[in-house]
Amino acid sequence: MVDAVVLAGSLNNGPLRECSPARYEALIQIGSKAMVEYVVEALLKTQQVRRVLVVGPVEELSPILTNARIQLISAAGGIIENIEVGLSQLSGEKRVLLVTSDIPMLTTRSVDNFIELCGDMSGDLYYPIIPKHIVEGRFTSTRRTYVTLRDGIYTGGNLFLFNPSVLKQCIQKGKLIIEQRKSPLGLCRLIGLSFLAKYLLHLLTIKDVQKKASELLGIRGEVIISYCPEVGVDVDKPSDLEIASQYIVTT
Repeated sequence: MVDAVVLAGSLNNGPLRECSPARYEALIQIGSKAMVEYVVEALLKTQQVRRVLVVGPVEELSPILTNARIQLISAAGGIIENIEVGLSQLSGEKRVLLVTSDIPMLTTRSVDNFIELCGDMSGDLYYPIIPKHIVEGRFTSTRRTYVTLRDGIYTGGNLFLFNPSVLKQCIQKGKLIIEQRKSPLGLCRLIGLSFLAKYLLHLLTIKDVQKKASELLGIRGEVIISYCPEVGVDVDKPSDLEIASQYIVTT
């Protein structure tokens, strides 16, 4: 079993602001619940997650997240800072599940599937990618950022299995990568011209990406192909919120 850290500290100051007055994106209402509630419920229902640490606005979260297995932690800033403060509450954990709060369509099955695909968990970072046809087959109107590789066309997921002991050695590179996460070309510029050339020619393989990421961060990274589209469909613009609202109401 692993503990999960849910990142719920992003202010609602982007495109979703026009859809909801909530101060934090995690608290945007979808159906009868706040967005973060769906994520936490999916995690609590799996037998592979021991407890859930939610990093965000404690005062606003405490009335809605009351399960005894949940620990609330005050947000400390950006994504990296919130990861740090979340991991600081854990001691001796060999692997931790990191999850963003903006994937309300996440299911227990997709969490179980991802953890199972991580196998013996001997790697330092496991990152899921989802084939384009799988995402669009379930969510036909969604618009995601895709990368074309020799192996296929993929989008990235929003949960990770992580070794807390390697955080400090890869944090600076991690910040740069996170800043460029929505820009495939930006990522390629960060990691070298030859890599960029292979990307533009669609010659990169999943193994190429896995090897380069591991080298950049100084860790052993593993790319996991997931066929659970809800892992890769986050809510960060009004059209995403509409899709999530329709999906949740009808399921």
